[in-house]
Amino acid sequence: MTPIHLLVISPPDVPHLKILETLPRDTIITIALDPAVLREKAPDAEVVLNCTGRAEGLEAILPNAPKLRWIHSLSAGVESQLTPVVAASTVPLTNSRGVYKESLGEFVVAAALFFAKDFRKMLRNQEAGKWEQFDVEELYRQTMGVIGYGEIGRAAARRGKALGMKILAMRRNPAKSEGDGVADTLYPPEQMGDMIAESEVVVVAAPLTPQTRGLVNEAAIGRMKSTAILINVGRGPVIHEPSLIQALQQNRIRGAALDVFEQEPLPTGHPFWTLRNVLLSPHCADHTADWLHIAVEFFVSNFHRFLAGEPLLNVVDKRAGY
Repeated sequence: MTPIHLLVISPPDVPHLKILETLPRDTIITIALDPAVLREKAPDAEVVLNCTGRAEGLEAILPNAPKLRWIHSLSAGVESQLTPVVAASTVPLTNSRGVYKESLGEFVVAAALFFAKDFRKMLRNQEAGKWEQFDVEELYRQTMGVIGYGEIGRAAARRGKALGMKILAMRRNPAKSEGDGVADTLYPPEQMGDMIAESEVVVVAAPLTPQTRGLVNEAAIGRMKSTAILINVGRGPVIHEPSLIQALQQNRIRGAALDVFEQEPLPTGHPFWTLRNVLLSPHCADHTADWLHIAVEFFVSNFHRFLAGEPLLNVVDKRAGY
């Protein structure tokens, strides 16, 4: 078998890329971040592994890569990589969708419990040495509404279901999840507001596309119960942040738990830093100690499928954006 040329867009000295040493011994691997090096090696590249989550390296390679047969993104989100040049390429693109889902599903439940048991008040009273009994809530029999019922959304829903929650889920094609044993009711996008109105916990797990940007807007947030919380583990711009900030400042909803934001890092002085009804995670809810290693391991497993001529996992629909 002819050796495969793998071109990796990454700094060369990162530890998680050592896993690439488990690829077949005759694989020719080049790891580089310099566009000049990428352009130089592009003519021989048959597979590209993009570890940056950005398009610059891909755009340096694509015009000069006649042998290229597959691109893989180490990140799950590909919106920053789907520039016109990348989107127009006929080379299949795969991503790491689902690799980080378990930790994000756990974050959703942790955030829901944070508000249900009012852990912020517990910690505040503990630090003050104050003994003050108060009522807490159960998630049992509450309703979780999931916006974007993909891998992450289902991971959150499974955990909510295990706690006795009713699960509502919205996805572009609800028929794909019928009878999955987790969602009690499925909604198409045009009925998202109705789903939100029934939910105590609203989970945003949708990818960022032109159709989902600003999807959770003022009208959608206005349908939330005053006792409901909003949790975002998808992409920041899916939520219209000014509308969410206003709702939180006016206490029109109970709170929000946010792992992603429209601008990252979150700027100094941003209202989210000081709102006491916000739980803020700096886009690290999926950063387990081995998260990058797991992502590279998934690529390696897909690489073996590529060598065997089997269908690749996680092929991105470039038109849909995920």
